[in-house]
Order: sequence, then C-alpha cells, then structure tokens
Amino acid sequence: MRFTITHPMHSHPYNPELVSGNGIATVAAATEAAGIHGFGFTDHPAPSQRWLEAGGHDALDPFVALGYAAARTTTLRLIPNIVVLPYRNPFVVAKSGASLDLLSGGRFTLAVGVGYLKREFAALGVNYDERAALFDEALQVIRAIWTGDDIAFEGKHFTARGITAHPRPASCPPIWIGGNTTTARQRVAEHGDGWCPFPAPPQLAQTAGTAVIDSVQRLTEGIDDLRRRCDAAGRDWSAIDVTFTNFEGGSPASDEFNADAYLDGLEKLAAVGVTWVSVGLPGDSVAHALDTLDRFRTLVIDAM
Repeated sequence: MRFTITHPMHSHPYNPELVSGNGIATVAAATEAAGIHGFGFTDHPAPSQRWLEAGGHDALDPFVALGYAAARTTTLRLIPNIVVLPYRNPFVVAKSGASLDLLSGGRFTLAVGVGYLKREFAALGVNYDERAALFDEALQVIRAIWTGDDIAFEGKHFTARGITAHPRPASCPPIWIGGNTTTARQRVAEHGDGWCPFPAPPQLAQTAGTAVIDSVQRLTEGIDDLRRRCDAAGRDWSAIDVTFTNFEGGSPASDEFNADAYLDGLEKLAAVGVTWVSVGLPGDSVAHALDTLDRFRTLVIDAM
C-alpha cells in the first residue's frame, strides 16, 4: 500500500504559513521523510465567493506548486488532486505535465477530473455542458503529445495539425481519472492508468454530480465494475492503480486516532484492490501538519 497527501489548504481563508515557499517546501520534504509516497494540490483557478463561504477552499496553481515541491524532494510522486481537465487546452496541460515530469526526474502523475463548479467554468469561459466532451477529447490527445511527433487531431473543440511538442517528459506520466460514476470507470478502462474515486455521501454526491460512495462495499462494487470494463477493453487490470480514503481509525491528527483500526482498514482496502490511500493533514498550522506526519509514520507506516 502506498500513501498520498494533498497539501492541507482546507479552508477559506487559508493559513498563510501553508502557502509560503518555505511552508510548501517544508511540508513536502517532511511528507517524503515520513515515508509517504505522493503529494499534491487541488485545482481551483476561479472559485466563487459563494462556494468558498459554503465550505470551499482556496488553492494554488497545482503545476507551479508541485514544481516548488519537486525542487525540495527526490522520490516523492507529484500527484495533483485533481487537475480539472476541461479548464485548459490539452496541449497546455501536456506541456505543463511534461515540464514537471522532466524537471522532477520522472515523478509526475496526471490525475484529472471533469469538474462540477458551474461558476468556475463560466469565469474561465468554458461551456459547462460541454465539459465531458472536452474531457474525452483531451484524453485522446495528451498521451499522443507526450510520445509522438507531427500530431494531428480533428476535434469538435480544437484542431491540431503537425504539432511536435518537445521536450518530452522523462517518462510517459501515468494518467489517473477521478470520479465515482460508471462513465469515469469506462474512461479509465479506455485511457487511464488509475482510478481515483472519492468518499461521497448522498448530499455531497448530489452537489458534485457523481455517484454515492460511502462505504467499502460501494467502493468494492465500483472496483468490480472497473475490472469488468478493463477485461472488455483488453486491459491488464493488475496494472491499474486505485486510490481512496481509509474510513477506519479516524484522523491521524486526532487524539482519538486508532492506529490498529486504521491498519485493519488498510487490509480491507488492499483486499478489494486499492493501491493508494489518501491521508488527510490538518490545515491549521505547518507545525501541526508536521506532527501529524511524524505520528502517522510511527503508528502506521512503521507498523506495517
């Protein structure tokens, strides 16, 4: 089992410590030192004030911030959580990803999602109702850009002829696809290297326009469906990563954290095919985040 962390900007307003260069570098380096395998940032270039006041959070540009984290680490995998792919032209995404992968020595994973915030789409000049079509076109193009020259693509939303984008990434980065729906899993089977669903009780699922996943049982049903779709597409299921959150044991930042229950939860997730687990950090201070990382290393990683 591998672990990943999203930089803990959980609120609006954010703690200024967390968005200083030193704060990002310190948390990233401590994440690597604790034995965590992945590190990422969210993607909200134009969130609405209404969403922020309803529990949303501020965000840094994920590619810029991950570049800063990469410079202070050597093995940490750089995994945004997640890039909203329809917000950007796929050639721009491919260029940012290739640059980050090359400069980090091949440590980038492109995790992408369709997005759901209508006002953010409007602010960026992207048609919300066409986001799925934009997403699918981008998936067809990005890996081709990373691996080939003289690329041509005739799509509904853009046309490319004779495009060669160098320098290429150090390796062709894996593409993880977010979302809880059958459509997301079909995209993984056709184009992806990983599936990253997220815990979604009914109210959150309705808000985000996705499927409910509020138990390991529901997650298992989704993984079984993904396996069937990979088989139908002729894909090797064993090569597909699945990332999720551990429901058991509580938060490692809490005094009530139960490490034994957490370890039991990890075993259950591994048994159904989860390969990466997302670990939450507190966002009230850098010191608290570092204490939590050290505690997680001692109680969980060293006990595995």
